[in-house]
Amino acid sequence: MAWGNQTSSPVFILLGIFNHSPTHTFLFALVLGIFTVAVMGNSTMVLLIHLDAQLHTPMYFLLSQLSLMDLMLICTTVPKMAFNYLSGRNSISLAGCGTQIFFYVSLMGAECFLLAAMAYDRYVAICHPLRYPVLMSQKVCGLMAAASWLLGSLDGIIEAAVALSFLYCGSREIPHFFCDVPALLTLACTHTLTFERMIFICCIIMLLFPVGIIIASYARVILAVIHMGSGEGRRKAFATCSSHLMVVGMYYGAAMFIYMRPTSDRSPTQDKMVSACYTILTPMLNPLIYSLRNREVSRAFMKVLGKGKSGE
Repeated sequence: MAWGNQTSSPVFILLGIFNHSPTHTFLFALVLGIFTVAVMGNSTMVLLIHLDAQLHTPMYFLLSQLSLMDLMLICTTVPKMAFNYLSGRNSISLAGCGTQIFFYVSLMGAECFLLAAMAYDRYVAICHPLRYPVLMSQKVCGLMAAASWLLGSLDGIIEAAVALSFLYCGSREIPHFFCDVPALLTLACTHTLTFERMIFICCIIMLLFPVGIIIASYARVILAVIHMGSGEGRRKAFATCSSHLMVVGMYYGAAMFIYMRPTSDRSPTQDKMVSACYTILTPMLNPLIYSLRNREVSRAFMKVLGKGKSGE
């Protein structure tokens, strides 16, 4: 990495999101609470789906992958932010910045494709129930999940490698609480327009293409649900789909706001707030949304609790 002004060491400074005022100290404690709930909730979802044989279905397998991604995503940003805030040391090494960019971009991209796969799963289950075992077989489901991880990782490798290849000079202060690519590019003293256009094209592929699949899938699902004769079947279908649509709305709305705007329109404060929404808040809400609105998950949780009590 080349550095302007003869910088002695390749180290960035993360300006963070909180100062040490009483209000911000309270907000920091709140973020730690959210982080704890997110880690416990997503870990519980992964374990429940693994332990309960009745949850070994394509829908819950994909849900377990979503929980795993959320768990990794929040662990990519919050522990470093908390360490910096508590220690007063806001530096992050070149390797640390590259690692954050890789995991963050990879997990964001993987979730984009996984949410599209989950929408397709619901479409097949509701619109083609008799063909569901074939169209969503264990092999197909595994390939969908693997493709999500692979495509996300490919995007992460490309963006991390290119972002860290630029010449950075002058200030090394990143106006963010983690190494986000748009925030890092504001420090570059070389021309980044081509890379920004590449990011925009990647966003079209990683965001708009999956959104198109999701909209098409749920348009068919809604039509099928409306024509259902069974009131119970209609209620169950709406409950499952509404949970997924809530997650999709939170995730894609925030991601498009961050990555599909030109650099000139960016505000560091807005970017930090929106980023906190989908890197901290959404990973906590996902397991709560799916568990509180899902009888099978609640049943599996009570079953595991019952076994634990009976073993005491």
